[in-house]
Amino acid sequence: MLLPQAPSDKIRLSHQPVERTVEEVTQNVQPPTVEPSRSHDPSNNMKRTDPFQFGSRFLEKGDDVYEFNAWDHVEPDDEFKAFAEDQYEKQRAAPVSDFDQRRFNNDPAKWWDLFYKNNTDNFFKDRKWLQQEFPVLEEVTRKDAGKKVVLEVGAGAGNTAFPLLRNNENEELELHACDFSKFAVKVMRESDQYDTKHMVADVWDVSAKPSEEGDSLPPGLSEGSCDVIVLIFIFSALAPEEWDHAIRNLYRLLKPGGRILFRDYGRGDLAQVRMKKNRYLQENFYVRGDGTRVYFFDPEQLTQMWSQWTPEGGIQVDLENPKAESNGCFEVVHLGADRRLIVNRASKVKMYRCWLQGNFRKLDTPVTEKKDAEA
Repeated sequence: MLLPQAPSDKIRLSHQPVERTVEEVTQNVQPPTVEPSRSHDPSNNMKRTDPFQFGSRFLEKGDDVYEFNAWDHVEPDDEFKAFAEDQYEKQRAAPVSDFDQRRFNNDPAKWWDLFYKNNTDNFFKDRKWLQQEFPVLEEVTRKDAGKKVVLEVGAGAGNTAFPLLRNNENEELELHACDFSKFAVKVMRESDQYDTKHMVADVWDVSAKPSEEGDSLPPGLSEGSCDVIVLIFIFSALAPEEWDHAIRNLYRLLKPGGRILFRDYGRGDLAQVRMKKNRYLQENFYVRGDGTRVYFFDPEQLTQMWSQWTPEGGIQVDLENPKAESNGCFEVVHLGADRRLIVNRASKVKMYRCWLQGNFRKLDTPVTEKKDAEA
């Protein structure tokens, strides 16, 4: 049976190729246009670069929270806050035993030695963001900066010191990297990046007290010798009763006008909320599963710790009066909370992180002395 012939004006069969332009072809195969979500708007949120510009990706109404792995400046929602408070109550109800209190507090260097023996130099990533977050580190490593002395406390395996050296153009830079773990110092000294022209690594406990055996300052450094002191996740490893001795040593080491560059854990960070039973040492202070200790700070607490510290009075913290007048030996140039929402896009889980970052300057004259002189 023959099919009826189609009218010539509707179908034309031909073995000859039909010439069509690229524009005509692509026009026919373009997918339907879908308006992109706000989170893809480059004026609103930046894709990750190296080093990534922290603080540039904001989560706002209309954004898809699972579009990216991380968002900046995100306050925890009410559900997470309620969950955190419930967790804190459970932690307080199941504290570390008295035996373990003594075991973990009496020799903290032992636990950090074990940590670095197990992890060597592969646990922490190099901190490529240092000069971006702390511009003073870019200043002291410039070619024409002149003689500058930088001390890093709690240097670990060198994940701060070595990136600083790689970016250094200052022939007169002197970098002291100290840690109270002997094994961590050994790792730094044996690294291919260890450059004795500019760097020396030594064992030192920042909370040490002067004794008959010697002063409490690091080897090779004297009072008023440091331009910059870097403290990254260091104070959280100290017990609260050790903070005063630590600040006292740092104050002695700094030149007038010298800077403390500080970064540490903030209260309510996911790492605190996730702490299980038998980890609670005291309020906001815990021991991890590997035996190392960690404290989670409050911004007002840090402000008062640094702005009101004096050699005579030590640390003065009164959270009932968070706006107490500063009258100490340090100026809080900057203190901010780095709040980040980390997203597991596969399992749709949201994780809130919080770190505190500060820049403190040693005053030429303590505020109290200046007031007395003016009176």
